[in-house]
Amino acid sequence: MTQHAPGPVEAHILGQLAPLIRVRSHWLPSGGALRVLEGGEGPPVVLLHGRGHAAPMWFSYLTVLARGRRVLALDLPGFGLSSPPEGALRTAEEAVRFFTEPVEELLQALAPGPVAVVGHSLGGLVAVELARRGKVPVERLVLIDSMGLGPEMTPLARGFFRAGPERVARTLGPRLFDRLLPPPETPLGRRLGALGYELLAVPGGRPRAAQAFNTLVPLVGGVFHRREQLASVRQPVLLVWGENEDTLPVSLAVEAAKRLPEARLLRVVAGHSPHLERPEVVLPALKAFLDDSPERTSGA
Repeated sequence: MTQHAPGPVEAHILGQLAPLIRVRSHWLPSGGALRVLEGGEGPPVVLLHGRGHAAPMWFSYLTVLARGRRVLALDLPGFGLSSPPEGALRTAEEAVRFFTEPVEELLQALAPGPVAVVGHSLGGLVAVELARRGKVPVERLVLIDSMGLGPEMTPLARGFFRAGPERVARTLGPRLFDRLLPPPETPLGRRLGALGYELLAVPGGRPRAAQAFNTLVPLVGGVFHRREQLASVRQPVLLVWGENEDTLPVSLAVEAAKRLPEARLLRVVAGHSPHLERPEVVLPALKAFLDDSPERTSGA
């Protein structure tokens, strides 16, 4: 288990979520542990964050979704307070297993019934893998600016990831980092920005998780993807994408919507994290989709 403890911003958020949302570490038979934020009762929904984030980034969603659902937000392996698995990271397939297999193992133990999975960016790739592998009964997918749908990623984003977001955050400090990646100009946005910086600036960084991610995202050439296998994902899928996305082009979502057998596409006036930038748009659409509402999802 990683030795890092929550920083002051994260600790305050977790304190506000309690007692509705409980925090625990789930130890895996294969070794290591994943941190889980869990609360509510009902059909389970699993929330998977993106590269460099952690489960508390979903804090504005947790209490809302926990009204009528059992919500489980996980720290992906090697991020937050989850430990990284052992094993080689020579190939992209090994890197995908690095992130997917511990999550799969945890869900087999904690949520063996049908689950809905919501994944952002790297978490979206894990969500797609869970659905493809079939060891966890996934009934619905929500993919938010998701990796894994095609080989494209902007050169600017590749350079940022290769420089190391953790190293960049520690080097710049919070004020300059906010200028580089400005948070939304709302009280919620500023709080999310402070939490995001704190998660990145942790001493020592996340070397194993960063190595695995970099194996998926080379500096040149195609990013790891499952475009040709998307037709095998039979579950209903909601694609949520930022129109102003500067990491994974919106064309990825348009193409994926054509290949996935049952997909809806919600295009949001936002960047790479529309669920954090525009929760007033994304959260109602997410709830409607999870409830299988006939409401159509168009643009916003």
